[in-house]
Amino acid sequence: MTADSKEQRARDAALATAQYEAEGKAIREKTARLRELRLAHEAAAKGTGTTEKTSKGSATKKRSSKPKANAERLSDWLAAQQNQGRRS
Repeated sequence: MTADSKEQRARDAALATAQYEAEGKAIREKTARLRELRLAHEAAAKGTGTTEKTSKGSATKKRSSKPKANAERLSDWLAAQQNQGRRS
């Protein structure tokens, strides 16, 4: 290897490291800003007495206590699959 190629690799590595660190810093700053906004929003919602959920996944569906009329038991379905020659 020539000295030029080693120097070029060292410059490329330094540039890549600088870019990596800059991206990490930007992500941390963005995360901190979004966290502050979320906390301010939650505090405002708490202050007004609303109970709005902040994320879509946090809302849970109520499950009915009655099973569906046309629902088939698992054991019946497995037996039917086996009778049809399917292997599980």
